[in-house]
Amino acid sequence: MASGGIPHDTAALMSAVLEGILYGFSVLMFIGTIWASTYKRRMQDVNRSIAVVAILLLLASTAHMIVTIIHIENGFVKYRDTWPGGPAVYFANMTITAYVIKHSLYIFQTVLADGVMVYRCYVLWQSVRVVILPSILWCSIVVTGILAVYMYSPSVNIVDPEDPFIPDLETWSMSFFALTLTTNVLCSGLMAYRIWMIEREVSKVRTTKGTMMPIVRVLVDAAALYSVVLFSLLLCFVTRNNGESVLTDLVMPVISIAFYMVLLRITINRKNHSYLSTVPRVTTDGTEQRNFQQYPMKPLQVHISQFMQDDSTSAYKGGNEDRPSTCQEEC
Repeated sequence: MASGGIPHDTAALMSAVLEGILYGFSVLMFIGTIWASTYKRRMQDVNRSIAVVAILLLLASTAHMIVTIIHIENGFVKYRDTWPGGPAVYFANMTITAYVIKHSLYIFQTVLADGVMVYRCYVLWQSVRVVILPSILWCSIVVTGILAVYMYSPSVNIVDPEDPFIPDLETWSMSFFALTLTTNVLCSGLMAYRIWMIEREVSKVRTTKGTMMPIVRVLVDAAALYSVVLFSLLLCFVTRNNGESVLTDLVMPVISIAFYMVLLRITINRKNHSYLSTVPRVTTDGTEQRNFQQYPMKPLQVHISQFMQDDSTSAYKGGNEDRPSTCQEEC
């Protein structure tokens, strides 16, 4: 079955333009994330592992953007008149080195981002049982991604190097997209549900206005953004549409943007919570009520006097017992 949709040269040019726009936005998000994570903070207080992941995502996106530009320049300028069939055939060839490098970078970034999501699930739940299924899915993503890139390599004798929908290649590619989509939805749902549970319990005793619900909303937004792109990409493979080449290039900056969205929201929410915890809260009658975390809870002892009447003498005996009460007072 032949592929359909837009021509390959048109798809290549469109993907380069759209990827460049989203790449620029992802760079701005990266700058904002690093600034929010390091502003007025000591170096030892910065989460270095998350910073390393953010930098790796930026480097992968940058390398992919550079290879895309080289690929466009080769197809429309360097090999325009010498490649048999012209630019349309050149961009349809999947065994070209630039094409293989682009897909290798995409697999690397997907594996990295999904691995971070699985790790976040473990940190939130603190349970190995919860992350068993996401971990299995992540390992499957690694395997199918490596096999998909191997099928693209020039060392494999593909029957038709201009058809991305040949049975073996299509199987591994669709499996990869389906697995990463499932992992994204599952991990995002687990994290959002866990944060919602914590928020529900903490809200019963909270004395400040801080809340973690903005993190839940941004988790849902990031998962929805990434899932829409992956679902559209999977749909293109099912319908054998050439638009898959456009969406494959767009996924790169989308992954970075989704990651920076969550990290930036967490950082901002943490700073707001720290600020609110140090500001005295004013009650409706105008008095200040300082944060209870600055003052420990002290037990209050209530002295109860008992008077017992003796019928035989009609006299009262006064007794004074110190009985510690279970109530506590906030000083």
